Amino acid sequence: MALRSPVMAAPVSLTLFAHVASRSEDELDLAEAALLIDEAAYPGLDIPHYLGVLDRLGGEAHRALGRPLRAAEATPGSGPIEQLLRWLYGELGFHGNTSDYYDPRNSYLHEVLDRRTGIPITLAVVLLEVCRRVGVEAQGVSFPGHFLVRTPVRGGVLLIDPFEGRVLGREDLRALHARTTGAARDPDPRLLVPAQKRQILVRMLNNLRSIYASRSDAVRLRGVLERIQVLAPSDELRKELDQLGGERPWRSSGRGVN
Repeated sequence: MALRSPVMAAPVSLTLFAHVASRSEDELDLAEAALLIDEAAYPGLDIPHYLGVLDRLGGEAHRALGRPLRAAEATPGSGPIEQLLRWLYGELGFHGNTSDYYDPRNSYLHEVLDRRTGIPITLAVVLLEVCRRVGVEAQGVSFPGHFLVRTPVRGGVLLIDPFEGRVLGREDLRALHARTTGAARDPDPRLLVPAQKRQILVRMLNNLRSIYASRSDAVRLRGVLERIQVLAPSDELRKELDQLGGERPWRSSGRGVN
């Protein structure tokens, strides 16, 4: 699906996003909110259809996996998350987009579902949503430079690279930390804590912010900044929006991600 001529500052679309994003952490539907980000750039996007796609993936995962092993039953390589990774990345073919990493379509959830390729954070959202539907506990991890997924196992947690669809060992994690931070050591445990859903949405939007700023696409950039302002309001963003002519159809709660 090609990007359409955007009307990203449309007040109704932005107000709906603000309404959904104002829900509590437990009530916030990550996939719905992510698809509302998409809808701003793809007016008329059929959001219920793509929520249905995720539901169908969840149903297929149930059938493909049978009864997933509980964490306490799992042995290395046999746990529910490994089974799910083999199915999602192996059989269905989801994969990281290595040929055009900065294609903005990689940052839109519905495009990732259609094309089965994306960047770490959008592939992570797919994985998280499928995990939720099959009863496998998993959380996002806002690791520097490369979004991860974590899941509890007996005696600790497994960390997953959603770009490659594989579990990371200690040396893998050290190498990733060195690549993204320049520090060849074990990452600070604080970098591996679960991310809240609003943090995930802000990071998705910041990826788009970087892309559209580099392309001098003021219209799409404005829409992205408006949605960041909903989630993490700041005076700096408000000034940038004023320069771009952005809408303000929401009531800021004054509550940001941090």
